[in-house]
Amino acid sequence: MICLFFAIGCSPASAPPSGSELQNDVQAISLPSAIAAADSFLEREPIPITREISPRSAGGPRDFYSEGDYWWPDPNSPEGPYVRRDGETNPDNFVAHRRAMVDLSKAVAALVAAYEETGDERYADHAMEYLRTWFVDPETSMTPHLLYAQAIKGRVTGRGIGIIDTIHLIEVAKAVAVLRQKGYLQGGDQSAVVGWFEDYLNWMVTHPYGHDERDHGNNHSTWYAAQVAAFASLTGNQAQLDSTRTLFKRMIDRQMNDEGGFTDELGRTKPYIYSLFILEGYSVLAEYASTPKDDLWTYEGTHGSLRDGWAFMLPYIKDKSAWPYPPDVMHFDEVPIQSVGLLLAARAYDDPQMLQLWEDLDPTQRSAEIARNFPLRQPILWGEPG
Repeated sequence: MICLFFAIGCSPASAPPSGSELQNDVQAISLPSAIAAADSFLEREPIPITREISPRSAGGPRDFYSEGDYWWPDPNSPEGPYVRRDGETNPDNFVAHRRAMVDLSKAVAALVAAYEETGDERYADHAMEYLRTWFVDPETSMTPHLLYAQAIKGRVTGRGIGIIDTIHLIEVAKAVAVLRQKGYLQGGDQSAVVGWFEDYLNWMVTHPYGHDERDHGNNHSTWYAAQVAAFASLTGNQAQLDSTRTLFKRMIDRQMNDEGGFTDELGRTKPYIYSLFILEGYSVLAEYASTPKDDLWTYEGTHGSLRDGWAFMLPYIKDKSAWPYPPDVMHFDEVPIQSVGLLLAARAYDDPQMLQLWEDLDPTQRSAEIARNFPLRQPILWGEPG
């Protein structure tokens, strides 16, 4: 066992659960909520990206559009370009497409998790309605690019950092892989849905916006690489999946300090949430891109490993009152939550204390902001690596 509770001490622990025992624990905890969520989505229709269109978008009705969160009207020039207020979300920005994508992610993940565990094809059938709406239907499907994400009024029509908006497609891709593995997703639907992810992945890795996000630094680069790994895994693009291992090593060397904290995140106005957010991204990336010969979970870089990053935060997940940095300017009372990233780390490190901490946390996402920052919601889907 690798003990991660360096800052609070480790008591002797029982042997870690086997893979099957761990999955049984996850099912027992997560299945009732997954089925309840899936049942609620059975009563709802998909929300297409075309339902709401912003007059400020430079794109068309099927082009995803969002606006930078922390940009506000300039009080000295109300009609001029927006100005930045880090960590403070402007409630008047256009977020309808982002909310629709979150709805897609929640629905498909819950429906496929319920299908995987019950075999009830009602869940899989309805998940396919969402997938066809978003990725197949020529009237409602999203075009596979992000040219108009995180625009800023008076400044830019889109930015590379907008690519972080599609982190909510990671669990959709995971659900698609489950449907395919179980033999439900076949033929033309499989070709169309997987083909959409192939096109989007190609756009991400070739467009200048993708290059900007890859090289941006902080959590943006981490989540860019996590998306590339997830979509490359789904589409069988081994070259791109291999490339993310190099990105992992380069990023963690640059981003993490000798204590295991992530310097850029700790300097933000929401240091606690952003520290959890980047660990979630690294854990997804390690889950997808690790190989037996190149295990990213244990990779030792210049300042340490992902294990050290989790060790830095775990005491403050267990006792947030001990957090030595300023409290986040928003949503500090809504975290920590039970996240898939923490579960993946507990499994990777065979650490029963981490698993117990995960079990003790509440998975409830109590605001749109927390839902935006924790895009993985169905632990059942992550029962097997990759």
